[in-house]
Amino acid sequence: MNTMSENQYGNLSREEIIAELKEFEREREQVKEILGRIGGQSFSKKDIWINIIFLVVILGLFILELTTEFLPRLFSLELGVLMVSIKIVFMIHSQQKVNHFQFWILNSIEFRMNDMSKKLQNIEIILKGKEKI
Repeated sequence: MNTMSENQYGNLSREEIIAELKEFEREREQVKEILGRIGGQSFSKKDIWINIIFLVVILGLFILELTTEFLPRLFSLELGVLMVSIKIVFMIHSQQKVNHFQFWILNSIEFRMNDMSKKLQNIEIILKGKEKI
């Protein structure tokens, strides 16, 4: 290849790279926004408050049972088991959300890799064609 065609291809390549970087930055900001809405600080605060409420209720029932006989022992035990079961269901639901978004992110990465692989193959074909000329 001569110097002129290398410079033209090099400039085109830089422009494409800059465009790809801008697209990458835009996509990264979108992913940050989506993940922030779903699993960010607001969700963490909500999760902390739910955990505190469950802990207070279960400890309250335990202390109430030990200090007074306000509730029948079997009823208090059943209520505690119910609260722990609800907490387990809540944890399973939270983990399911995390799994869904991990799958979504991995699927997005795979799509981008396939797209970049196709572009690389096209560039290789173009370069092989230019070498023959």
